[in-house]
Amino acid sequence: MKAVVYEGVPFQMSVQDIPKPVILDPNDAIVRITTSAICGSDLHVYRGVMGDTPPWTMGHEAVGYISDAGSAVSSLAVGDYVVIPDSESHGKLDLRPEPPIYFGNGLPDVPKGLQGQVRLADHSLIPIPLTKETTNSTIEQDYLTLSDVFATGWASLDFAGFQPGDSVAVFGSGPVGLLAAYSALLRGASNVYVVDHIQSRLDRAASIGAIPINFRDEDPVVQILALEPDGVMRSVECVGMEALNSQLEIQGDITVQQMVAVTHYGGGIGHVGGFLAHMDSPGAPLGSNIAPDITFPMSEFWEKSLSLRAGAVDPKRYAPILLDLIESGKAHPSFISSAVVDIDDVPSYYESFNRGEEVKVFIHFP
Repeated sequence: MKAVVYEGVPFQMSVQDIPKPVILDPNDAIVRITTSAICGSDLHVYRGVMGDTPPWTMGHEAVGYISDAGSAVSSLAVGDYVVIPDSESHGKLDLRPEPPIYFGNGLPDVPKGLQGQVRLADHSLIPIPLTKETTNSTIEQDYLTLSDVFATGWASLDFAGFQPGDSVAVFGSGPVGLLAAYSALLRGASNVYVVDHIQSRLDRAASIGAIPINFRDEDPVVQILALEPDGVMRSVECVGMEALNSQLEIQGDITVQQMVAVTHYGGGIGHVGGFLAHMDSPGAPLGSNIAPDITFPMSEFWEKSLSLRAGAVDPKRYAPILLDLIESGKAHPSFISSAVVDIDDVPSYYESFNRGEEVKVFIHFP
């Protein structure tokens, strides 16, 4: 079967034939993937700044149906439609919390992408109300966002302490940033500002009711404070370690500096943009381009009595509420879609996505 593979050469992806997955453990399931996607975090790998030992299969977002299940799988059956989230779950109570195990980023000792074999299937997969008769491309795109980007956007508000009526500044208008803004509007934000420099993405933010802020036009802090003189109550960071300044140069601390500056006294900041600096390695030959430390405006942060929570998101924690919103027709997160392609076209769409010409690229499998 075909897969997108990274071999450790920055800015190169290839489509290769790999063996079909098989059941290796009674708790495994095999998922026949029907829709997948390129994620913004995949670009960290593509740019050579994140990863471990190549080669590995890319991907950590998918929808499909179960084609085979191990003898110990009890809550799922062959034919069931499921979302494969970006991380697996052991289904146990975390008395000692540990980092999740994530798919598809080439990190050591974790599953290397979407081969279709899912370990601990009962606890890792998210069942969705689709059948072969009721599914279609758009609804699969909606449900696929549960695997990562919708859950991450929604959780960023929780990280910031969001309450209905709050004003929100979202830094970054990629898929996660757009869905953070969308989530804020769904949850009753008074005003939502979205900061970026790619006008087509800002136009998409405006189309859902957000206020676009182009940081190439003027300092976004000045622009936001002109509209919210006391600052916004919540700021969320959806860019990560490759954030750009007004000269479009990487400046890892720029969004943190700006969030502290625009956030109201007693407000909160949620940071879900990936920040995982790596030393140079075969899988991340340009890893040292990303500084592991940033300058933090501690004095202003303390004086304004702000709070901050950062980190990755477990999509399964948010799946029930987001699934209900999609199933009821109240949420249509697939508005972020800018292209639906076949797997053979994926390498060229990595190029266009890297240039900021795409928002979310979905991959359809017949």
